[in-house]
Amino acid sequence: MTVAALCTALLGLLVFGLGLAVSATRGSTGTNFGYAPNPTDRLYKLVRAHGNAAEYAPMLAVLILYLGAHNPGTWLMWTFAIATICRYLHALGMILSKSLDRADPLRFVGALGTYVTGLILAFAVVT
Repeated sequence: MTVAALCTALLGLLVFGLGLAVSATRGSTGTNFGYAPNPTDRLYKLVRAHGNAAEYAPMLAVLILYLGAHNPGTWLMWTFAIATICRYLHALGMILSKSLDRADPLRFVGALGTYVTGLILAFAVVT
């Protein structure tokens, strides 16, 4: 359960850390509501990274905690870790890219890894 708890904590840290970054950026730019729909704008990128993390991290956390409580094998614990790393890669790819309207390798790897590991975890729950 240690790996599952650690991965879940890291996913929570990602969501809340991105939320804090959005709030700090709103404060520094004086933007209390909304954001400019500009894919190169820092606030835009942070809001989208936070929103995306908030969409996927909770389900991954539920799957990881459920499987972690049922004596997972080593391969499954590696899947927990890879899923968590992929969420961080995706967020970094969004934040560090010059523009969200262009492909970014970190974002691509993070998204693909999230889909693959998420499907593996979901399948592992029902088998």
